Amino acid sequence: MLDTFNSISLSHKTAPLHVRELIALSEEEAKRLMLRLRDFFGLSDLLIISTCNRTEVYYASEQGGANLNADIVRLLLIEKGLTDTDQYLPYFQFFARHEEAVRHLFEVCVGLHSQVVGDMQIPNQVKQAYQWSADLDMAGPFLHRLMHTIFFTNKRVAQETAFRDGAASVSYAAVELIDELVGDRQDPNVLVIGLGEIGTDVCRNLADRNVKNITLCNRTQAKTEVLAEQYGFRIADFANLTDEIRQADVIISSVMRDEPLITPTLLQGVTVLTYKYFLDLSVPRSVDTAVEQIPGVLVYNIDHIRNRADEALNQRLAAIPKVEAIIDQAVTEFGDWSKEMIVSPTINKLKNALEQIRKDEIARHLKHLTPDESEKVEKITRGIMQKIIKLPVLQLKAACKRGEAETLIDVLNDLFDLENHTADEPSRLQ
Repeated sequence: MLDTFNSISLSHKTAPLHVRELIALSEEEAKRLMLRLRDFFGLSDLLIISTCNRTEVYYASEQGGANLNADIVRLLLIEKGLTDTDQYLPYFQFFARHEEAVRHLFEVCVGLHSQVVGDMQIPNQVKQAYQWSADLDMAGPFLHRLMHTIFFTNKRVAQETAFRDGAASVSYAAVELIDELVGDRQDPNVLVIGLGEIGTDVCRNLADRNVKNITLCNRTQAKTEVLAEQYGFRIADFANLTDEIRQADVIISSVMRDEPLITPTLLQGVTVLTYKYFLDLSVPRSVDTAVEQIPGVLVYNIDHIRNRADEALNQRLAAIPKVEAIIDQAVTEFGDWSKEMIVSPTINKLKNALEQIRKDEIARHLKHLTPDESEKVEKITRGIMQKIIKLPVLQLKAACKRGEAETLIDVLNDLFDLENHTADEPSRLQ
């Protein structure tokens, strides 16, 4: 049985933004770290999730334990150029028990631990992380089954509860904040910089709220043109960023880069007559905090942004007990499946042993049978074999749930001398 699944987690619940942005991983960095973790520690079923709110590593290992978790964190920090590892270790949370790690991954993927509860971006981010694992051939049968169980659970949550109603994502929260900031000002000029997943979601929410005077500014022109045509937004040349900021009332930035894009130097000469609001949705931050020294400029980073959709939030909070019940059921069913992994080889060996007996006995009499008789014998004996093996399989399943499978495995091995048989095919429990 694979019961060695573990997790380490750094999130908005354990670390402030300036720490999270130091440790956030790009796709290239995540894949490089996965290769190093495999080579250094022999880890398998590796999954790395890195978003603006969390960086987490999930893995399977025969070693396990707090020492291995700490070593993984140290390697992660060193890969990010942070050599004073002891300074950052307290920000990480360890899930060293198999059941805790599995449960935590379910809850993260559904959105129970998102900064804006029920964030709809997290399922797509987890799917992307899963794709990284698959690309590197680091997702074994356990992780494949776990992720597809989680995806099905997500679908149930969306269909059976109000937990996803209202689209209260971080980007939606940013759009909600605009109303509060500009007050009664009619049709403020909004500039959206960066059109990644968050920037694209901002555009969708702006369009849904019928916000006018939207300008898009992005280095990749093709994506800008698609969104501008879809929503009727204006396009700005990235080279004219300073002029565009000068004209805008609200600037929403979700640019992925190592250093801030918007700095006092970039804004040199920009005069603010009333107020200019910068909503920084990037990790690492793309708006230098020093720009707040410019009179009239206010900066809101991702930790400042709170949920503005009160009705949606209340619906989601009210739905949490039902969401947890769905997760409980899914975790239990997945736990039963993972426990049954220990008996799969035994079941296959038993099937192969019975099948060999059946074939040997039929072969002794085939020369005396007509083709029709042979077909009937084949059908009858296969049916008998299925009936014989059904009860042992059911008993093994039940023993798995009771934690007593090893005893039955030993009995079957002795009765049928299964150690001399091989499990040629993956188990298909009846």
